Amino acid sequence: MKRSLVGIFVVFAFLLAGVSFAGAAPDKIVIGHPACLSGKYAKAGEQAVGGIKACVEWVNTTYGGVQVGDKKIPLKYKYYDCESKKEVVTSLIGRLVSVDKVNVIFAPYSSGLTLRGAPVAESRRILYMDHGGASNAIFRQGFRYIVQTIGPATRYHEGTLDMIHKIAPNDKRLALAYEDSEFAKMVMEGARDHAKKLGFEIVFERTYPKGVTDLTPLLSALKVSKPDLVLGGGHFEDGQLFNRQMADLNIDVNALSLIAAATLPAFYRALTTMAEGVMGPSHWEFGVKYSAEQAKATGLPWIGPSQDQFMALFKKFTKKDMLPDYHAAEAGAQVLAYVLGVQKAGSMDSTKVRQALGELKFMSFYGGWKVDESGMQVGHSMVDVQWQDGKRVIVWPEAAKTGKACYPMPTFEEKAKDVKAIPK
Repeated sequence: MKRSLVGIFVVFAFLLAGVSFAGAAPDKIVIGHPACLSGKYAKAGEQAVGGIKACVEWVNTTYGGVQVGDKKIPLKYKYYDCESKKEVVTSLIGRLVSVDKVNVIFAPYSSGLTLRGAPVAESRRILYMDHGGASNAIFRQGFRYIVQTIGPATRYHEGTLDMIHKIAPNDKRLALAYEDSEFAKMVMEGARDHAKKLGFEIVFERTYPKGVTDLTPLLSALKVSKPDLVLGGGHFEDGQLFNRQMADLNIDVNALSLIAAATLPAFYRALTTMAEGVMGPSHWEFGVKYSAEQAKATGLPWIGPSQDQFMALFKKFTKKDMLPDYHAAEAGAQVLAYVLGVQKAGSMDSTKVRQALGELKFMSFYGGWKVDESGMQVGHSMVDVQWQDGKRVIVWPEAAKTGKACYPMPTFEEKAKDVKAIPK
């Protein structure tokens, strides 16, 4: 009898210990990230990692950690290089969940890689936060654990078209030439639909293969269509090629806007004066006036850091001459969204945090944040940037711009003579 009682007490003690351990708050919350530090998306991936590190640092030091119950818990950022490869993304997500025991997965850059990792995260029932996959198709699959910070692809070139429609209403001949990727085709779909609503005439519409090394045939055909403006691109490498070969073929248009390439500082460094006047849609640029004051004026909760604080922290974790672009800002803002989601849920449980994120609406240095039922971002607005005298100037929308658009942009012959895109 005594032995039986002893056994019961021992089992009961273990059960109590188990309950106590299960209920104890962890000493850290771990963000896992298959990051693009090499390969095709290395430029954007480097920016994203810098932005995440900056905001993790701010949360841990200035904000004091993530409030869960009566405890402030620090964030830890665990990342590996996915080499911009789909098969590596899937294996790293498995490793981060099973070995590193992360609480959330931050998706890699690009729509293709994000979509490849989504089913893996879904099968693990872990929250999957998307800062670099803009394709609307990601959110048409019925995934339950994915949440987007970057805006949807179909809206990328809406602002550009709105601006041209306002400042040059007689320029109606539009050429569309995008990379044959899920993301870029979604941008083209949105641009086509919006252009038709505004009364543009689409005189050229074509895609080009991923990894293309020569756009001469496509651009030669585009030139024949005599467009007033050209919208296109896909990613960094093909965006450079697009611009360079337009210059080689002397294809002059009043406006050229390239997605995911023209906003990067490396774009101008590679092309120098040939990039003058080229525009690109951006989710964020330093100088856009998102602040605690603006949040209050619009009735939104605010979470730091300020733009200046973000800039300083970004430089701390990256090369001294590197400036943050929207790839850094959206990745950093995702950290802030996750923190608010955990605090609202009062838990790190992925199901609870996903539900909390669906109810969340706030403003940060990155701008507005809100997702729909599918997890797609609907609360953030794009800005349009133009290279003017070697600097990125926000030219649209009216409420956010830091300068006037140079329209039409200089010809390639003028740019070869070092003429800069200075607005008249």
